[in-house]
Amino acid sequence: MADTPSPKPPERKGWRSSPMAKRLPLLLLVAVGLWLWQITGIPERELVIHPTGMEWTQARALDFQVMDSEGTVLKREERFFGDTGAPPELTFKADLPEGTFRAVLFVKLAGRQERLRVEEPLTVGEDRYIVRQLELPAATR
Repeated sequence: MADTPSPKPPERKGWRSSPMAKRLPLLLLVAVGLWLWQITGIPERELVIHPTGMEWTQARALDFQVMDSEGTVLKREERFFGDTGAPPELTFKADLPEGTFRAVLFVKLAGRQERLRVEEPLTVGEDRYIVRQLELPAATR
């Protein structure tokens, strides 16, 4: 029995031969690519409109548009309201770079066929949230 050699311990593989180490460069490249994609993209802004005035209780529908200086529509969204009118806060999400835009709202009032057009200049800076108080023009009162 003394002549029987003891079993050799299994050879340890180095960290370089592990499957994770082989995939690590690809995973790092994907992570850097995702990071660059996120920081170089156009950030999503949240436009919050607080309707002020009693006229908004007569609002039944709203067509919200954001246009650039050339008149191209960058964002368009339609909202419909019940008999109670517009809620106290309207939130719209849009991918907008920094700059100056026009927000155009077409408001459908109860008992009227045509929609009321309201324009609001919109200056986008670094802030993610843009909050505006909006009152309908005096012609509707």
